[in-house]
Amino acid sequence: MKAEDTQYMRMAIELALKGMGRVNPNPLVGAVIVKDGAVIGQGYHQQYGSPHAERNALAACTESPARATVYVTLEPCCHHGKNPPCTEALIQAGVSRVVVGSADPNPLVAGKGIAQLRAAGIQVEEGFLKDECNQLNFIFFHYITTGRPYVALKYAMSADGKIACHNGQSRWVTGEAARSHVHLLRNRYAAIMVGVETVLADDPELTCRLENGHNPLRIVCDSQLRTPPSAKLVATASKVPTVIATCVPNASRHQPYLDSGCQVWDLPEKDGRVDLESLLQRLGQEKIDSLLVEGGGQLNWSLLEGGLVQRVYTYIAPKILGGATAKSPVSGQGVDNPQQAFSLRLLSTQQLGADLLLESEIIPTGENPCSQE
Repeated sequence: MKAEDTQYMRMAIELALKGMGRVNPNPLVGAVIVKDGAVIGQGYHQQYGSPHAERNALAACTESPARATVYVTLEPCCHHGKNPPCTEALIQAGVSRVVVGSADPNPLVAGKGIAQLRAAGIQVEEGFLKDECNQLNFIFFHYITTGRPYVALKYAMSADGKIACHNGQSRWVTGEAARSHVHLLRNRYAAIMVGVETVLADDPELTCRLENGHNPLRIVCDSQLRTPPSAKLVATASKVPTVIATCVPNASRHQPYLDSGCQVWDLPEKDGRVDLESLLQRLGQEKIDSLLVEGGGQLNWSLLEGGLVQRVYTYIAPKILGGATAKSPVSGQGVDNPQQAFSLRLLSTQQLGADLLLESEIIPTGENPCSQE
């Protein structure tokens, strides 16, 4: 591989990111077409149900793509879905070489796309900038292989691990830059969830305030239906899709929320609360591929205890709040000893004004946390 191969694949990665918040539950994909050392076409998957990156790049070509090289961040699809196969389009275009970043774990593709291209006489090079391309689609890879949404916890805390003062005041633990960054996450994830205690304490809207941003599906985990009908989430449900997840089967109690435009999901109960595993299964069935949780300590603990969390975003403010009764980001019973802790693999750190963002993934049980590369 040559230096220019890296340049063109990184260009494809940047293109793929433009689809963020609009293609779920499809993957983010970018494609660049190069002929005689010049870019003649580029494209990305722009919206769920719209043409894929390869077809957009071919349509944008300024000259014939015959004998050109295509750089694509994900293995081209080879099946009929909402769109015809991209392998078919590449073969018909007469390209001579395809450089692929990530393999597609979708059972409908999973190596079959590459095999079709090679069978047509096209040179294919796999796994180029694989790690960078994989990072585009950690959500898609999880969803397509499990059928359940990728779950991320997000919380902001002080340097002594408090998410609020002893009297419950939490505005604002972190600064403006960190709070603005949260809207990038809300744009990326298909759904956002809080517990009813957060609704009662903060009355949040949970919308994305980025220009042209995507509002995630809003979910309130409310086992006993204590969400006030006057809450902002309910009052704005006709504009932003909102789900109340509950264990209360009484239809008459659902009605005020239904009248406001909410969906009410009556789910199984576990230990007196909504069964979170059943909730995730329902979300997966509804093609919700990812869930950002901005809940309180009990909801966070329940998700962790159930083994349902994949990623954690921790915003840390250089402040000390103190207080023996001040809330922490994870409550519940907790583990019995440090060896039972949920281990995290740090993926990145980022300075946001005076605050620090730690982005981590949960290390699966049984994997040695010390064997990190």
